[in-house]
Amino acid sequence: MNMANASPETKVGLIAGPTASGKSGLAMAVAEAIGGTVINADSAQVYRDLRVVTARPSKADEARVPHELFGYIDGGEPCSAVRWADDAKAALAECAAAGSIPILTGGTGLYLRTLLEGIAPIPEIDAAIRETVRALPVDKAYAALCAEDPDSAHRLDRTDSSRIARALEVMRSTGRPIGEWRREKTGGISDTITLVPLLLLPDRDWLFERCDRRFAEMFASGAIEEVEALLARELDPSLPVMRAIGVPEIAAFLRGTINREEAMAAARQSTRRYAKRQFTWFRHQSPSDWQRIDESEYDSTICEMIINLR
Repeated sequence: MNMANASPETKVGLIAGPTASGKSGLAMAVAEAIGGTVINADSAQVYRDLRVVTARPSKADEARVPHELFGYIDGGEPCSAVRWADDAKAALAECAAAGSIPILTGGTGLYLRTLLEGIAPIPEIDAAIRETVRALPVDKAYAALCAEDPDSAHRLDRTDSSRIARALEVMRSTGRPIGEWRREKTGGISDTITLVPLLLLPDRDWLFERCDRRFAEMFASGAIEEVEALLARELDPSLPVMRAIGVPEIAAFLRGTINREEAMAAARQSTRRYAKRQFTWFRHQSPSDWQRIDESEYDSTICEMIINLR
């Protein structure tokens, strides 16, 4: 079945939230109860090189229920939101053909938004314009954006260098504001399915404690060896897999620039910051009608989700 031709009666579960919030375990519980398939929506867990560092489901977990789009891309290849969305559509179609209910799970909001809402048909940016814009200091880029696309400038933090540069290069390359392009999004599947969404937004202290504990377990169970093998490949340091949470910190330890305790402390801090950004994104950027729960409600809400997906 092509997802473009799917019926709104096609049910798709979604369990999303920040890292370490318990998404994977809950998704597996739902999938086991309804004969479903867990489909990854985490930008780091797509890479086969980093099972431990990215907290991908274990081989034992993958044997419990079908899993798709986990560890299916080599770290030498960058994965974009568009590529993942196309792969997710294919996985959803396979689930529909097999009679299995898909459960999307992950914490990458951009991936989920691209799949559900589609993408803006922005043409390829002129290379010379991109080089010029990306070379600008953020304050000069923001001043230029204020003059050329004030609406976008008003919506952005003046220190957000990547988004400012993107808006400015789109304006200069296409002659149209990025906001206009985004209003023309195409390819989303939200109108072709019945989405049963669940956002996990647990207590911050509870979440951060889980982040800290999980990284200590990673260091003891293969994370260092994973990064060592990754470094041996001498990949481009700008690749997403090389910038995954934990990789730069462990790489610094392996190179001898920091000790093990410093690496663990730095990785924990990076994880906390990432979890905080995810928490904020899902709280403010996801649709207001998506159900939000904290850790105290996991069991009862999962039972409700199972009923709604059957």
